[in-house]
Amino acid sequence: MKKSKIIPAVYFDACCLNRPFDNQVQYRIRVETEAILFILANIKTGRLLFMGSEVLDLEIDRIPDPERKRRVKSLMDNVYYSVSIKQEDIQRAKELQLIGFRPYDALHIACAENYKADVLLTTDDKLLNLASRFSKQIKVKIANPVKWLEEVIII
Repeated sequence: MKKSKIIPAVYFDACCLNRPFDNQVQYRIRVETEAILFILANIKTGRLLFMGSEVLDLEIDRIPDPERKRRVKSLMDNVYYSVSIKQEDIQRAKELQLIGFRPYDALHIACAENYKADVLLTTDDKLLNLASRFSKQIKVKIANPVKWLEEVIII
């Protein structure tokens, strides 16, 4: 399924979808949670498209706490479309792993690239730092949800 050319497609990684259920004591966590909830609200109203993937489903299924897993899965209710992992995604993920990306992160990037997401959102500092370091080799924007919202105005 092709994404709309008008409405941006947002791809969340699992740590981003887990953020609203983290302990909200730290300021950073609260701000990231608010940004994620704002983005999800804009998905519900049709201003953004939520792109999911088989990789995201697999990673969420690995959450050990059943209640947390249920809550994170409930955020997936507004997925516009979910992409399957193709052989080319696996090959691309292997290339990304060679430069330091962890397996799930590499698969998220490969799927987001292949299916033309406008942005892959994450709260994972290691992923953000590597993505910044290797930005010329990555074909999708990878951003923290707060920073991305600072760049994008949603009216």
